[in-house]
Amino acid sequence: MDAGSQARWPPPCETAERTAAIIRAVPLPIELSRNDYEEEIERLQTELVFMQEWIVAKQRRLVVLFEGRDTAGKDGVLRRITAPLNPRTCRIVAVPTPTEREQTQWFFQRYVAHLPAAGEIVLFDRSWYNRAGVEHVMGYCSDEQYVEFLRFCPQFELALQNDGIQVIKYWLSVSDEEQERRFQARLSDPRKRWKFSPTDLEARARWVDYAEAKDRMFEHTDSEHSPWWVVEADDKRTARLNLIHHLLSEVPYKRLDAGHVKLPKRQQRDYQRPPKSTQRFVPERYAVDSH
Repeated sequence: MDAGSQARWPPPCETAERTAAIIRAVPLPIELSRNDYEEEIERLQTELVFMQEWIVAKQRRLVVLFEGRDTAGKDGVLRRITAPLNPRTCRIVAVPTPTEREQTQWFFQRYVAHLPAAGEIVLFDRSWYNRAGVEHVMGYCSDEQYVEFLRFCPQFELALQNDGIQVIKYWLSVSDEEQERRFQARLSDPRKRWKFSPTDLEARARWVDYAEAKDRMFEHTDSEHSPWWVVEADDKRTARLNLIHHLLSEVPYKRLDAGHVKLPKRQQRDYQRPPKSTQRFVPERYAVDSH
């Protein structure tokens, strides 16, 4: 593929047509048991490995955005995606609150620094869409900055795509009732209390404001060349399977022939290792039955 054709990969119209064809071909949802879920998630994770190998070999660049309400399950799906993948060429990016200096930069500058190089996948755990959501609702940006974001964001994403970066955007949607149940569960679980920041608590108090901001964001930034894909996430396991399956359908990867790997013979030569008594071992507090 020449440089000119690669810069336009994937063609926006071709991506939209391909996605529509996939959706038309999908049968009714398959009901799975818990054991079936574990088998299917393992199968999909294996496909993710093949996808990553193809992206590395073909020097593609992939960006995936994960947005949604608090408790929608973004962390869980990100863990399932990255678990089998090589962290050298796939990483999760969660851009922190801007510093004083960063607040004076072009808004997209902090995110551009994290975009992938050839052969890389970047998964944004929240993204530049913070400006259309939390920053707008909480008053962290001016009205002028907010309006400019809505105007320019589609152009920004089109520029990324024209440069050869594939951008996929997911919104994980959770019902009011399920979100309330998950909030209450977090309160009683010390392992999840870190997820409650003052901003998160205020977001709950401004539920309608956030809903309005999300709807307006979709109105301005959901397009044929850069669509939003909504994932129903009341059931986390179902959401993980549906999202990963869709992600795989959006990347035109092919399984590559990895060839046969032959282990070399282990080196053999005279060498006397020091006794174990010279080393410090972690105390064996536990012993798990392997049967």
